[in-house]
Amino acid sequence: MARTKEFDPEAALQSALELFWQRGYEATSMADLVDYLGIGRASIYATFGSKHELYLKAMDRYAEMRDPSLLTELSQPGPALPAVRAVVRRFAEEAASPEKRLAGCLVTNTAAELAPHDPAAARRVELSWDHVETPLCSALIRAQAQGELSEDRDPRALARMLFVLMQGLRVVGKASDDPARVRDAAEQALTLLD
Repeated sequence: MARTKEFDPEAALQSALELFWQRGYEATSMADLVDYLGIGRASIYATFGSKHELYLKAMDRYAEMRDPSLLTELSQPGPALPAVRAVVRRFAEEAASPEKRLAGCLVTNTAAELAPHDPAAARRVELSWDHVETPLCSALIRAQAQGELSEDRDPRALARMLFVLMQGLRVVGKASDDPARVRDAAEQALTLLD
């Protein structure tokens, strides 16, 4: 007869996500996971598989938690450029925020740590990045159609530039004590929309 789990797998996955987010993949050992989750190694393996499988499940959970307001902000009726500017500024503020900056973004952290040599992690990173870049591009296309953005501008290229900037803000914000560094960079990039 199969035993009933003595822990909540959803709560354990959330805890694993938090630990991986704080420390990264390589710096988190199975012993760390056992201690942090408060469950045995065998239970972790039986429920989630290997440490790598648990990490990928944590990334999937992170993707489920992603900011739903991004699409809402960028798809509101009316002028599109104010929404694009607001999103970029929000990323800059989060990157400069003492409460949020040290954790950074799990996807950005994974891109730097695992994506170059881990195809499964790289796929999740790309999917997450598409979730940001695609609504940015759609908003810029709409801005151009509404006459807010010059016809000679390439909305796709601008969206990619803003997206790369936003990811860079997260990296620099995580390592820098100077909030003006990320705020100034964001404001300069936004002048390209004028």
